[in-house]
Amino acid sequence: MGAPAKKTATNDEAIQKIIVTNRRATFDYAVESKIEAGLVLVGSEVKSMRAGKVELVDAYASVDNGELWLKQMYIAPFEMAKSFPHEPRRARKLLVQKAEIARINRAVMRDGMTVIPLRLYFRRGKVKIELGLAKGKKSHDKRADIKAKTADREAKAAMGRGRKERG
Repeated sequence: MGAPAKKTATNDEAIQKIIVTNRRATFDYAVESKIEAGLVLVGSEVKSMRAGKVELVDAYASVDNGELWLKQMYIAPFEMAKSFPHEPRRARKLLVQKAEIARINRAVMRDGMTVIPLRLYFRRGKVKIELGLAKGKKSHDKRADIKAKTADREAKAAMGRGRKERG
């Protein structure tokens, strides 16, 4: 047998396969910090994830009895597992170190922050989730973001038109 492959940072990104991204999260929340966590799942949930049948829109994480739980994440039932199906919106345990859970709990209790899922992906065959410790944006903050994105888009379009006219 050959020698095992070396584990490098570049190798890690190549192995990572994104399942779903919560694009709404960055619009509704200002993300302060990011945390990577593992998920406790059953086999039919992993099969549904491989098929991309997952929604993160309403999902959030909370600390209950010293453990971090992901709630309201929807994983569609797997067609081939009809005899032992999983519940689509059940609470799923997140695997994070105890010190990290304590830090998250302090931020949620003291600062009124929320823990939201940003993206779900496979890394070396294991399902991982990127959580964001975030504060909710007010409607005027959202309007400012929309205005900035629109201005940026128009500036890029104008630069593109300028090149075409010269060429």
